[in-house]
Amino acid sequence: MKNDYDYIIVGSGFGGSVSALRLTEKGYNVLVIEKGRRWKSEEFPETNWKLRKWLWLPPIRFRGIFKITIMRHVGILSGVGVGGGSLTYANTLPRPRDAFFQSGSWAGLAEWKKELESHYAEAERMLGATENPGLYDSDEALRAVAVKLRKSKLFEPTRVSVFFGEPEQEVPDPYFNGEGPRRSGCNFCGGCMTGCRYDAKNSLDKNYLYLAERGGAEILPEKQVIRVALVDNQKNSAGEPGEAGYKVLIKDTSGLIKRRKELTAGGVIFSGGVLGTVRLLLDLKQRYLPGLSDQVGADIRTNNESLSTVHSSQKDKDFSKGLAIGSIFPPDEDSHIEAVRYGSGSGFWKLLGVPMVFGRSVLSRILKLIWSFLSRPLPWLRLYASRNFAKESIILLFMQHLDSTLRFKRGLLNLRSTLSSGPPPSANIPLARALVETTSVEVDGHPFVSTTEAILGTPLTAHILGGCVIGKDASEGVIDPDHQVYGYKNLFVCDGSAISANPGVNPALTITAMTERAMSKIPVKK
Repeated sequence: MKNDYDYIIVGSGFGGSVSALRLTEKGYNVLVIEKGRRWKSEEFPETNWKLRKWLWLPPIRFRGIFKITIMRHVGILSGVGVGGGSLTYANTLPRPRDAFFQSGSWAGLAEWKKELESHYAEAERMLGATENPGLYDSDEALRAVAVKLRKSKLFEPTRVSVFFGEPEQEVPDPYFNGEGPRRSGCNFCGGCMTGCRYDAKNSLDKNYLYLAERGGAEILPEKQVIRVALVDNQKNSAGEPGEAGYKVLIKDTSGLIKRRKELTAGGVIFSGGVLGTVRLLLDLKQRYLPGLSDQVGADIRTNNESLSTVHSSQKDKDFSKGLAIGSIFPPDEDSHIEAVRYGSGSGFWKLLGVPMVFGRSVLSRILKLIWSFLSRPLPWLRLYASRNFAKESIILLFMQHLDSTLRFKRGLLNLRSTLSSGPPPSANIPLARALVETTSVEVDGHPFVSTTEAILGTPLTAHILGGCVIGKDASEGVIDPDHQVYGYKNLFVCDGSAISANPGVNPALTITAMTERAMSKIPVKK
């Protein structure tokens, strides 16, 4: 029996989009399934107060682009929609340091830096990577911090996935010899993370996905894959099941009636991000794909991140002007820090903000918060009464490539986290704290963190990684060095869950490059 598709791709983020284009170019019949909706530029929310368009909370009919998931050991920020995380990420495309390529479960299985070099270059070309030409108040504040730390020579503008033409002036496709969509120049409004309303951001629907659809790939939005099973038990010469393909059951994510439909494909590529891919594979291992490695859900990394906000009293500054992340510097050999911003009018995060306090227990942190309010109430009141929080605030994103891991397991309703190796993720990173305090002095402000960080000690990360890592065999990883799932033919994992070490920088470019390499290993359709 002929399958409906050669490949079904689960998710349309960086891994799914690359897979869709490259497989389509090789002659395969491809379907991309995405649980979020398709967005036009003018439909994105003007600010993150437009909660129905910004937040993804389907039970209360919020079907936006941004999802917040709170777990025992980490809070996770992720994207939803056709284009995945690219709709809401901060455009930043750094390459990791050498340590990334020589550590983790994939260490020694290839000369990874050399192997990936050409794929990084191709990913940068496709995503339109270029240096940010505009530094504004947040960036200058970060530069001043770098100067104080005697790191001024290491401060630099970020490389970003943005079109810098004439601001808001529409022009024919500048990237793909006219084959791509029309674009408009960036106006540095700071609204990158609520969805670019000006067609300047090089999100995946403007490059990989756009070209894949032109080449014949299909995209099915507002559908979720809930089951992948073997068509039959036929095995290939290596003894792997999957020779006849897979049955993929999908259901609607919108509407009152959640209709279901079964499709078949010769192969399946899991690209739903860590939260999507790991949960789905854990479910499938229980019944439909029992041969999956026991390492599914292992080696989860948080990029050792810390997110803090400094609320400034300098009324002559506009910290919302610029790119979402416009500048970066390494305060030491293991870390990076970036100045982050939302566009003017976006003030949702102040609702979750409390003064930065640390302590060994929940009780001690609560007592410190109470004392902070009683002894210094004005910073709290100024924060909550702020009329334009984004203009008055700098968000600092701190990242390290130092390693520690979690394990995700099936929970009652969702995933649950457990400790694995190294110290647990912590909101209290001494260097990050020192940098925030230095920035506070520089901009005459007060440091705040999220309520979960202050009370529970649980850090937030926008870059959850791992859970289906590369290993030398199924005892050490879920996938082989070419991203094929151990034990099954034509099953692949291409997303952040395949990241097999801690990059210590924003991972979008690395996910793209690793997927470019994985797709290069699949032959042209005969």
